[in-house]
Amino acid sequence: MTVERALIVGAGKGISASVARRLAARGTKLMLASRHTDNVADLAAETNALSFACNVADPASVQAMYAAVDERLGGVDFVLFNPSYRTRGPFVELDAAEVQKTLMVSCYGGFLVAQPAAQRMLAQGHGAIFFTGASASVKGYPQSAPFAMAKFGLRGMAQSMARELGPKGIHIAHFNIDGGVRSAVRPDPADNPDSFLDPDDIADTYMAVLDQKRSAWSLEVEVRPWVERF
Repeated sequence: MTVERALIVGAGKGISASVARRLAARGTKLMLASRHTDNVADLAAETNALSFACNVADPASVQAMYAAVDERLGGVDFVLFNPSYRTRGPFVELDAAEVQKTLMVSCYGGFLVAQPAAQRMLAQGHGAIFFTGASASVKGYPQSAPFAMAKFGLRGMAQSMARELGPKGIHIAHFNIDGGVRSAVRPDPADNPDSFLDPDDIADTYMAVLDQKRSAWSLEVEVRPWVERF
């Protein structure tokens, strides 16, 4: 799919930055949304992107973001939902407020971001909405119930959206990032190369799915390092 205008929500270092660079190399007009724009200032300069401060758990903040998208990009063809928040601990000791925040950011935020995107894409007859998931999208780990709740919910919403919106020309895809992602603070161990997922390689997978023809769209995509157990 030709993407002239893209919105990356939850932008920062890692996967979202790699996707932003891939899109910028294609000449795509970009907006990077983050809770704090200072976090994406360097990336915005590098990719010639606009930046916008957005709290994905706040409907008014998301509405303001899309008003800026309409005004400054003239609409959107591709939206990537990348935000994530989690709290951990024994189930009987979990803080209810932290559990709620996990659900609001990692799941409800996906709804708030995806609904206006879908509305705009339906009106123009095309578009793509991608969701970044995790191992917790399909596996509930000990002491990680809130994250599993949120990521299972996000994945379920993506499945429902794909069945409803796919026949109307909107490509929905959910990515299970099943493993740790390499970063400056989490490099591969010297004795175990390629044991973390490279964010540039993940971005290549996102681009490959974005380029799919509608006769063979993917909804569920898993990526994992070759040594990951699953």
